[in-house]
Amino acid sequence: MQAIIPLSLYIHLPWCVSKCPYCDFNSHGLKQALPEADYVAALIQDLEQDLPKIWGRRIDSIFFGGGTPSLFSAEGIDAILCAVRARLNVAPSIEITLEANPGTIEQQRFAGYRQAGVNRISLGIQSFNDAHLKTLGRIHGSKEALLAIETVRQAGFDNFNCDLMHALPQQSLAQALADLQQAIANKPPHISWYQLTLEPNTRFYQTPPTLPNEDLVADMQLQGRELLANHGYQQYEVSAYSQPNKYCRHNLNYWKFGDYLGIGAGAHSKLTCPNTGDIRRIAKVRHPKEYLNPEKNVIQKQDIIDKAQLPFEFMLNALRLKQSLTWQLLKERTGLVKQDLAPSLNKLKQLSLIEANDVTMTLTPRGHLFLDDVVAEFIST
Repeated sequence: MQAIIPLSLYIHLPWCVSKCPYCDFNSHGLKQALPEADYVAALIQDLEQDLPKIWGRRIDSIFFGGGTPSLFSAEGIDAILCAVRARLNVAPSIEITLEANPGTIEQQRFAGYRQAGVNRISLGIQSFNDAHLKTLGRIHGSKEALLAIETVRQAGFDNFNCDLMHALPQQSLAQALADLQQAIANKPPHISWYQLTLEPNTRFYQTPPTLPNEDLVADMQLQGRELLANHGYQQYEVSAYSQPNKYCRHNLNYWKFGDYLGIGAGAHSKLTCPNTGDIRRIAKVRHPKEYLNPEKNVIQKQDIIDKAQLPFEFMLNALRLKQSLTWQLLKERTGLVKQDLAPSLNKLKQLSLIEANDVTMTLTPRGHLFLDDVVAEFIST
């Protein structure tokens, strides 16, 4: 494993105005004043404790996720980025993304984010239908969503993403396509379009709403992909579509099994030791109150991925991409070679789920339909 593995930085800002009923992320409804200064200080301390793990390595992308990072002031985001630049080797052409919700958009604040160095915004729109937004527990309406897109543009962002969901409670095919058409009409460089699923530890899971049936969801996905393709949006991942060369570089690094350092409450890291090839996963304490305790070790858990699980770990990410995966990438990111996967590959080929040669492996159309089954074949027993 002599190749240089790309490294990204993830920064978790855990608060939001209110918790959405479908959300299983580590987010917390804000019940009092945002402890911005204390949290920024805790993030910097967290970063400094992690420096030995990544010393000398370059950061190629930064992603502020949440929660709702746009609850933080431009000054707070600038302080975090200044601390990062002072301590890390940051690529000159780095991509810096900040997630934002339309209900927390302010023109002056977003101009400040741009000045601080943020150069990509991911807007959590989810739908342009007011009734669906209310069902989803969103704090914005369709007018605020459209205004947010315009505000982001006026603030100087020529690279931004619209986050949309389909298969919503009581949603028709026409309504799902109308959301996409509205997004496309606003010409965002990138659209994330993913299916609503009921995740454990959410209100929707405890009290499930009525969702569209499988046949209707399949129609949404097929016609939605066609609509996006007809307007120049290339699907490069299961739920990611972009105009030419407007891929999310940060997420691409995840899917290609690159390394990432996570700081913040509940943030996760995946780091490869250049000397041994061991891959370590690290999780920080989840609750903001624990994270803000200066006396507490912020690392909740860390372990080395068992080499027997590496095929599954790699494929779980890489097979989300629409492009063929190369055996060279497998070797660079895991130390494994094609022969290590021979039993699984042979079985999947016999089932017509993949095509493989000495250079690449590609999912067949049938393989894309049964992606979960293909990935499961690499689980070590």
